Amino acid sequence: MTTRTPGERPLRTDAARNRAAIVAAAQRAFAEQGLQVPFDEIARRAGVGEATVHRRFPDRDALIAAAFGDKMTAYADAAAEALAAADPWQGFCGYVRRVCAMQSGDRGFADLLTITFAAANPAVEDLEQRRDAGFRDWIAIVARARSSGRLRPDFHPDDLVVLLMANAGVVAATAGTAPDAWQRHVEYMLQAFTAGDTQPLPPPPARATLVRALQRTQRT
Repeated sequence: MTTRTPGERPLRTDAARNRAAIVAAAQRAFAEQGLQVPFDEIARRAGVGEATVHRRFPDRDALIAAAFGDKMTAYADAAAEALAAADPWQGFCGYVRRVCAMQSGDRGFADLLTITFAAANPAVEDLEQRRDAGFRDWIAIVARARSSGRLRPDFHPDDLVVLLMANAGVVAATAGTAPDAWQRHVEYMLQAFTAGDTQPLPPPPARATLVRALQRTQRT
């Protein structure tokens, strides 16, 4: 069976096979190299011509939406589960660990959280809605953790973007020699986020500047 956007006509068997191969190839390529992988590279991995990739996915946004549908669902589910946790602090920590784990195995994932889509189609809109729902839940997760007294009061939701940038650097530097090193880094950061006898932090950078910085980090 092939997942389709409502209203789409069923694909022929060979076309469905090609689409599945392209999506699988894109998932691997995006995970390894980020979201800017050329279409010809994805076509080569899928064993099809580049024209076939463009026929199935007329623009990069459509291919990204197809490749990251399951991962975006997992991201939104992680936020919803953390928000529902009985212990707000444990919900906060569990969410941060899960998002960083998702990032550690996929270079394109952090970009996905901040990318601005140009295309307008049902698949892209659905992806954006799930992403936005996850971020709204994250803001609520932060508020609950602050109210519990366990999260330092000056933590800002956009501090997660800074953490993802730092985590991307650790992942990239240690992937071939110590692929689990990011876990120690994340635990250090969670301890730094804990309320206690801490000095006030400088104000956070504007979100737009953080987004641009994260996107550059993921492309290096």
